[in-house]
Amino acid sequence: MPREGTGPDFIEALARGLEVITAFRPGRRAMTLAEVATATGLARPTARRILLTLEELGYVRTDGRDYSLTPRVLDLGVAYVHSTGLWEVARPHLERLVARTDESCSIAQLDGSDIVYVARVAVPKIVGLSVQIGTRFPALPTSLGKVQLAALPPDELEAVLAEPTRSGLVPRWQPGRAERDAELREVRARGWALTDEQLALGIRSVAAPLRDGSGRVIAGVNVNCHAAETTVERLLEHHLPLLLQTAGEISADFARLADVPHVVVSGKAG
Repeated sequence: MPREGTGPDFIEALARGLEVITAFRPGRRAMTLAEVATATGLARPTARRILLTLEELGYVRTDGRDYSLTPRVLDLGVAYVHSTGLWEVARPHLERLVARTDESCSIAQLDGSDIVYVARVAVPKIVGLSVQIGTRFPALPTSLGKVQLAALPPDELEAVLAEPTRSGLVPRWQPGRAERDAELREVRARGWALTDEQLALGIRSVAAPLRDGSGRVIAGVNVNCHAAETTVERLLEHHLPLLLQTAGEISADFARLADVPHVVVSGKAG
């Protein structure tokens, strides 16, 4: 995160505060003041003031030595999800898809070279990776990421994948550029993506893109299953047609929502 803005309206203190929040990642759930200062590159007195402010606001807690985030930080992400309208539009469709497949279904959006889950209806099954709203994975080895990466222009794709992942996860699939490009060309041509244990052992999924009214890909929706329980054939022959239908319905509803005029009524005491 840049700490020096490009104009007079840039608020450096706000940028520093967000930088402290994002310093807490998998493997760094609790940190001392010194560790926060090192992770952010901030002076210790500055890091201390930010942590104390975040503690007073309820976003950080401390045991006197270590600092950690509180669940209130999730309010920031939930505000984003609600502001896009994606969850309200997608929820009934995801619930129907889960009922018809008996598998967990999710929506994620690109954030740099990662995907971030923004909506999910889960089935209680044992899977290798825990997923919830806000979970972050590298985009390329996931079906949700592939359908979004495949929609990017070449220059933008290279810039996105050049960003380091912030997921803390090293995927099993580490393709070279030629293999990567061939995979994304195939996804682009057929309109959906499959991942078969490329992210982690036991994780198998198929995804389709979600589009806005102009046809632009804005997210991905998937059906996720355990490789030991669901074959690729079952995933493609039964789940995929239902997924494609659901993706079309969500995209259509999202486009209709965007076309609804927003009317502001100013009330007057009368």
